[in-house]
Amino acid sequence: MLKNDLFIRALKRQSCPRTPIWVMRQAGRYLPEYRAVREKTDFLTLCKTPELACEVTIQPVDLMGVDAAIIFSDILVVNEAMGMNVEIIETKGIKLTPPIRSQADIDKLIDPDIDEKLGYVLDAIRLTKKELNDRVPLIGFSGAAWTLFTYAVEGGGSKNYAFAKKMMYREPQMAHQLLQKITTCISAYLIKQVEAGADAIQIFDSWASALSEDDYREFALPYIKQNVAAVKAAYPEIPVIVFAKDMNTILSDIADTGCEAVGLGWNIDIAKARKELNDRVCLQGNMDPTVLYGTPEKIKSEAAKILKQFGQHTENSGHVFNLGHGILPDVDPANLKCLVEFVKEESAKYH
Repeated sequence: MLKNDLFIRALKRQSCPRTPIWVMRQAGRYLPEYRAVREKTDFLTLCKTPELACEVTIQPVDLMGVDAAIIFSDILVVNEAMGMNVEIIETKGIKLTPPIRSQADIDKLIDPDIDEKLGYVLDAIRLTKKELNDRVPLIGFSGAAWTLFTYAVEGGGSKNYAFAKKMMYREPQMAHQLLQKITTCISAYLIKQVEAGADAIQIFDSWASALSEDDYREFALPYIKQNVAAVKAAYPEIPVIVFAKDMNTILSDIADTGCEAVGLGWNIDIAKARKELNDRVCLQGNMDPTVLYGTPEKIKSEAAKILKQFGQHTENSGHVFNLGHGILPDVDPANLKCLVEFVKEESAKYH
C-alpha cells in the first residue's frame, strides 16, 4: 500500500491532514539532474527508454519532495502509435507527417496494439512503480482527443488551428470520425497504463481554449467523457483528472465528464471555481507558473493566497496544489522546493 496516499485521498475528496502538491512538467529541464540525462539522448529516445524515463520520473520525488510522480512521456506518442511520423526537436518545435486532412488520410491511421506500439510507456510505468516502492502514487496520462486531433491535422503546433477548424466547420462528420478514432486509442492506452501500475490518470487538453464553449461541448467534451467512462468501467477505483487548459468558463461541463478532479488554469480564482462546482469534484491548481520566478517571500505569499482562497476543507472537499500549467524550464529548482515545503506546512491549518 502507498506510504503517502494524500494525493489519491484528495482526488477522492477524503479527509487529509494537509494539501498534497505536485506540478506539471516536474520531470523537466529546470532540473540539472534531468538535463544531465538529456545531454546523452534526444527527447523521444528518453521517452522510449524505460530505464531513463523511470530515472527522470523519480527525480522530482527525491529532489523536491512532491506527493506524486507522473510518468515521463509525451502526449504525441499516441499519434505516432497510430501511424504518424512524429519529430520533436526542442529548438525547432514539433512536426507530424503526413498531416491528416482527407478521408484517405484518416483511413490510413491504424488502431494500434497498445502493448506493441506503446509497450515502452507501460514498461516505464512498471519499472517506476517498482523503483518508487510505493513512496508516492504514480500518475499515468494522455493528451485529450481534441489536442491530439489538432496536432494530427495541423501537422504540428498552430496559432489559429486553420486546418483543424476548416475540417470541423466544412467536414464535421470527418472531424468526428477522426476524433473518435483517436479517442478509441486513448481509452485503450489509459486502461493499459492502469494495468501497468498507474494509480491515477490525467487527461491533458492543452489546446482546449482554441475552441468556443459551444464547439468545446461538441468536439472535445464527449470524447473526454468516453475516456473517463472507459477507465471507470475497467477500474472504478482509479481517479481521473481532466485538465482542459484555460477552459475555466465551463467548469461544470468538465466536471460532468465523470472525472474526480478538474485541473484549473491560473486565470480563475479557485474560490470562484469551488463555489461553482460546490465540492462535487476535487480541484487541482492553480498558481501561475511565472510566480516561481519570484522571491521566496513572493512565492509563499501567492501560495498562501491560493490556500486561503480555497479555504477550509469540509467533509467532501478536495484540493491538490499544482501550477496552472507546466513549470518553466528556466525556473530555479530551489524556488519549487520552497513552494513544496511551504504548501506542506501552511496547508495543514485548513484541514
